[in-house]
Amino acid sequence: MDKKMSLKDQIGEDIKTAMKAKDKIRLQTVRSIKKAILDKEVELRPQGQDSLTPEQEIELLSQQAKQRRDSIEHFNNAGRDDLADKESQELAIIETYLPEQVSDRELESIIDDLIVASGAATIKDLGKVMGPAMKQLKGKADGKKIQAMVKSKLA
Repeated sequence: MDKKMSLKDQIGEDIKTAMKAKDKIRLQTVRSIKKAILDKEVELRPQGQDSLTPEQEIELLSQQAKQRRDSIEHFNNAGRDDLADKESQELAIIETYLPEQVSDRELESIIDDLIVASGAATIKDLGKVMGPAMKQLKGKADGKKIQAMVKSKLA
């Protein structure tokens, strides 16, 4: 994604491209992202904010990705592979707009550093690590994955 172009502008361009290519899944997904952006902007207008900050864009995209991951899990559990496949395709498209995901090795290293820095020793200290971890890894790693790794290290 072009760093000079806002997410909203990039989405607008991608909608045109998807329409020309007759790519229904991409078009539907990109339109849903645009709707989410517009809804969030309307929500923020009373506070005097016209457009989303880059951090808010990442947060919004992360929420969209999380919704797709949750749906994939539910559809797989219900035996609806067709719907799970559609959600997987949408998730892949959303992830192209998110920052690059950290590898498991990088994630483990970051969590180890945060555990040492916070002085966390037991599972009771989970909150001491999760707050800074979620802040540092926002948009770069799935929250469930972060939590699972922190829990396993503090157990």
